[in-house]
Amino acid sequence: MGMIETLRSVLQFRPIEWDPVARRLARAASVSDLREIARRRLPHGVFDYIDGAAEDERTLAANSDDFGRIGFRPRVLRDVSSVDPSTTLLGRSLPLPLVLSPTGFSRIADPEGEVAVARSAAKAKLPYTLSTLATRSIEEVGAASDGPKWFQVYVWKDRGLVKEMIQRAETAGFEALVLTVDTAVLGKRERDVRRGFSLPPKIGLSTLVDGALHPTWTWAFVRAEPIKFANVVQGAVGDGSDAVSLAEYVSSQFDASLSWSDLDWMRDVWRGPIVVKGIQTVDDARLAADAGAAAVALSNHGGRQLDTAPSPISLVEPVVQAVGDRVPVLCDGGVRRGSDIVKAVALGATACMAGRAYLYGLGAGGERGVDFALSLLAADVRRTMALVGAATLADVTREMVSLPADG
Repeated sequence: MGMIETLRSVLQFRPIEWDPVARRLARAASVSDLREIARRRLPHGVFDYIDGAAEDERTLAANSDDFGRIGFRPRVLRDVSSVDPSTTLLGRSLPLPLVLSPTGFSRIADPEGEVAVARSAAKAKLPYTLSTLATRSIEEVGAASDGPKWFQVYVWKDRGLVKEMIQRAETAGFEALVLTVDTAVLGKRERDVRRGFSLPPKIGLSTLVDGALHPTWTWAFVRAEPIKFANVVQGAVGDGSDAVSLAEYVSSQFDASLSWSDLDWMRDVWRGPIVVKGIQTVDDARLAADAGAAAVALSNHGGRQLDTAPSPISLVEPVVQAVGDRVPVLCDGGVRRGSDIVKAVALGATACMAGRAYLYGLGAGGERGVDFALSLLAADVRRTMALVGAATLADVTREMVSLPADG
């Protein structure tokens, strides 16, 4: 009898979880785990589009690896019984120094796409940035989310189309424009080339086989309405529904003549703040501040444009030293843990931006997956702050981190 009681005390079985999404998410302890779940759940071409980058993907690796080269110098015996990671950005109070980056074609990860991400960001009270190349429209996202929303702009050759989208964003309640400046041409994303990836995916033998191997995604995909470039609905680009190659479609629209003077044109059609995203040198950060940018986002497009470009986290300290007294500095790229966000803040960033982190959640579990990813990052930030001895973000100072160059 004693042995049975002993066994009963240690053999406690978990209740069976019938909800497949909850079951998947219960296995995740980190954003890296969400990535692995998404990798198994999504067709290979879809996952590689989300996960991949340019050429040898050295910059993609460096974006995350360079966070790992920064160490903490934790302080102890400080009162961290109450940790507050809130901050202010572009005049708005945020519970966390985090902005959701723009990511195109989100409906390939989940049928709800950008609408699901926007709803999740609104629940977390964090800004969500809608991409020009979104698969849900400005109006759909505006109606779905009462949270802070930014609109990311590529300045295309058709300035009339760009102006129309900016005006639509203003009408739909978007608060800031994010001008992406690192796409004079499209980077060579070799995973997509090898897969022959296009949007919507073209049907062929490999597509059918991949679909059969990923039935949950395939069933949701075929039941949903067709994927379109939802914000592109006029002019020579048609209604955005053609199954054109990514490189062909996007490269035909980018304006390689884009220059700093175009910021003046944008201010004529937009009255709110403009964030310049894609800054990769101290000199260009100075030029962006001189041109009246409301904030600069250090970004290499997630490693998807120029391979061996500098990682955003490596630029934070020198850029903050150059322009941090004039404009907020955002670090966009490589964030996988809340500790990464704390490191960026310690080096002077006002906030981080993250895209793949929530896309992995979207691919793993739809809107609930995004909720889960954001909750992981928020909990990480709070725990890291407590462990380094910082009760508020003001307490997160340069002295709390060490760089390899510090010796």
